[in-house]
Amino acid sequence: MKKLKLIALVFCVFNLYAVYAAGPKDSFNPLIVGVPSLTIAPDARGGGMGDVGAATDPDFYSQYWNPAKYAFAYSKAGLGLSYTPWLRNLVNDIDLVYVAGYYKLGQDDLHAIGASIRYFSLGEIMLNDPMGNQIGLSNPYEMSADISYSLKLSEKFSGAVAFRYIRSDLGLGSNSLEDGGTVPGNAFAADIAGYYNSYVMAGNSECLLALGFNISNVGTKISYDGGANSNFIPTNLRLGGSFLFPLDDYNTLAFNMDANKYLIPTRPNTEGMTDAEKQDAMDAYNNIGPIQGIFKSFTDAPGGAKEEFQEITWSFGAEYAYNHQFFVRGGYFYESPNKGNRQYFSLGTGFKLSSFQLDASYLISTVPNNPLDQTLRFSLSFDMDGLKNIMK
Repeated sequence: MKKLKLIALVFCVFNLYAVYAAGPKDSFNPLIVGVPSLTIAPDARGGGMGDVGAATDPDFYSQYWNPAKYAFAYSKAGLGLSYTPWLRNLVNDIDLVYVAGYYKLGQDDLHAIGASIRYFSLGEIMLNDPMGNQIGLSNPYEMSADISYSLKLSEKFSGAVAFRYIRSDLGLGSNSLEDGGTVPGNAFAADIAGYYNSYVMAGNSECLLALGFNISNVGTKISYDGGANSNFIPTNLRLGGSFLFPLDDYNTLAFNMDANKYLIPTRPNTEGMTDAEKQDAMDAYNNIGPIQGIFKSFTDAPGGAKEEFQEITWSFGAEYAYNHQFFVRGGYFYESPNKGNRQYFSLGTGFKLSSFQLDASYLISTVPNNPLDQTLRFSLSFDMDGLKNIMK
């Protein structure tokens, strides 16, 4: 079990979901990031629709998907708490806890502030000295805290910015870096997001069309060895669309789609190089700055435009709602076999009363030996307007 936990730790930290990939090894070239837990969908609603959320209806977890949606939120304030047991096929003590909320400022409902805290626990591992002797237990983790501001720039469009602090402690010992220990890594990042919605006619029905984008985690690199080496955090471009139409006065159906691309450079292909050439190539890669890396991320894949396109992940999801109280969801997530091979269906459901909503989702992998298979998410949300009415 200890060995499995260490494998799971490395698996999470270096984003190696792809160790189970079925793609051809000669074209296998996943993007490697630090603090990969920042990319895990935190809530059951988005998770139940194949990890979509850039343009879906505003909800309590928009801080992660697209904070610009908060300016169009229906209630004055809201708070959400989500829990995800993670990698249960490997270990039983890795989990993600996420808390998010927002508050609309003023009486004109033109702007809002949002905030969230994410804590990803990597469980408990046993530390050993160079001789193999046990020296104690460690509890590695990754966490972030952020705050956002969103503003309606017109009746149909809003923009937002968010600022984030990130901390990652691998828990592998910090007494001596020379002996293979690590120190906690820290990073700072920002998001830029936008959201557009408009009512359009489809036949005799007035439907809601929405578009959204979120450029997230634009910031510093993170290091676990005092700065000698550093990793890119998961800077990401998310684009999404949503189309919601009413079936009748009580039933609605929404179709959603997101496309994601890491805005980080591809690691060099060092196959066939001499040791000196490999070192030079990796030194050049490690010296790329975060902003420079964003621009290089569109043109530097060894396989050209074809491989650049493979770096895009796709999410498709649908949500049926009855009377805005009962929800059924489904979705599909696709990642190229050459870039990680995460491919899965997801199912979800939700129930809403006047002041709170409970959601759950379930992941079903479509590729063999995927440790993400059977992942559950649970979310509980509180509408502050509803709570205020109950307390009157």
